[in-house]
Amino acid sequence: MTQSMNNLRGRVALVTGAGRGLGGTIAIALARAGARIAICDIDMPALEHTRKAVESADAECFALRCDVSSSNEVVAMFARIVERFGTLHILVNNAALVPSRPVDAERRNKHYAYITTPLPRQSLGFTSHMSDEEWHRYWDVNVHGVFYCTREALKLMEPQRDGKIVNIASIAGISPMSAHSPHYSATKGAVIAFTKAVAAEVAGANVFVNAMAPGGVATPDFEQYLDTIGEQKARQLWQVIPAGRLGSMDEYASMVAYLAGEHYLVGQVLSPNGGAVI
Repeated sequence: MTQSMNNLRGRVALVTGAGRGLGGTIAIALARAGARIAICDIDMPALEHTRKAVESADAECFALRCDVSSSNEVVAMFARIVERFGTLHILVNNAALVPSRPVDAERRNKHYAYITTPLPRQSLGFTSHMSDEEWHRYWDVNVHGVFYCTREALKLMEPQRDGKIVNIASIAGISPMSAHSPHYSATKGAVIAFTKAVAAEVAGANVFVNAMAPGGVATPDFEQYLDTIGEQKARQLWQVIPAGRLGSMDEYASMVAYLAGEHYLVGQVLSPNGGAVI
């Protein structure tokens, strides 16, 4: 799915969590479509790499450090964006915590083995061993951060009667594919519900809110994970994805660029996932 060249010319877009992985690729895609870009992250070296890539696409880029789980930092970031660009037309809520620690890999391996090999049915024991801190940490970034950024964006978009908001959810929010990470799944399900509620609320102001719920994304981190589990276990994983592969970051970013442009979609959840959920 692609947009015509420069269809976002004159638009100002903010991509959160743009330092690494999908967020940076989304920022580059919007830049190539003609938008002026603001990007934020807490990983400033990675964000600087994205800034250079965006500018290489002949787009103006404003890079800011922001922890989206902090309401005060989000308010300050939006003030600086308005000072720099005057307004905001596009918000991509991409910043999120993803399960990437060694314990998360252990849970993922256990779950994938359970769904791809004949094993006795039993509880996998993930939720019953999760701490309060781990649970709340994911909600702070993945849900509260989406709310904080959306709230500030709407303060600009509603009066100008012009805006697009794209929330990056996950297949985890619409399926049991991420049963290994119930905290992550819960937050992405909340993002989807929030998307639908806000979309119905603000469409009358010509602000269109939608979500993309990706399946597996071929990020460098996930590719590294596949290397650690070995070829046989990777082949087992492909058995639950009819397309037999992960989606590329460019494939997902092109869909976000479409949702940032002109269309008639309100409150929809588009899920490119290779057939893992149909």
